[in-house]
Amino acid sequence: MDWSSIHTYLPFLLQGAEMTISITLLSLVISTPLGLLWAAAKMSSWKIISWPVSVIINITRGLPMIVVLFYIYFVFPDIGITLTSFQASVIGIAFCFSTYIAEIFRSGIESVDRGQFEAARSIGMSFAKAMRRVVLPQAFHVALPPYSNTLVMMLKDSALASTIAVTEMTRQGQLIAASTFDNTTVYTLVALLYLVLCLPLMALTKRLETRQVKGV
Repeated sequence: MDWSSIHTYLPFLLQGAEMTISITLLSLVISTPLGLLWAAAKMSSWKIISWPVSVIINITRGLPMIVVLFYIYFVFPDIGITLTSFQASVIGIAFCFSTYIAEIFRSGIESVDRGQFEAARSIGMSFAKAMRRVVLPQAFHVALPPYSNTLVMMLKDSALASTIAVTEMTRQGQLIAASTFDNTTVYTLVALLYLVLCLPLMALTKRLETRQVKGV
């Protein structure tokens, strides 16, 4: 391990880290409202809506994310949809995680006693107002710890973008290692940088879980 080369490798890896963070944040911004939409549709009393959404969620959760990325990047051009590797990675990761977020929100909403919703409706609240003021705040309290954990997973799974040539942190490490053959130093740095990014998020998740247990 040649630690004297760290100053040479680090700027390139930090550039990759910026790309990793960009992919993660954009994927989160897209997947969260989409997950809420999936959850609402799956809980619909209309089978014509809930059944197709359930099928989409189950199929997507059953596929490896790398297959979804390959499909979007390599197959979509055959039907006239051409995306850059960055666009394909964000769309693929966001779509996959939206299905997990949908299940998190659905379980959070279903954890709220049905009687509270009915009571809100009985005092004249509209459906939307009852959901917004009574059900969703409690549901988010339950869903927040697992939801924050998906952010950690999303950050780590952004490394899969390297498989379609996105120069995020893992890809930068691959390129540096291929040109220097200093695999030990390069991949140790990559691992340490992922830890630097993930450990604060993991600590936040743990704190949220503790607060939920205490009922704070």
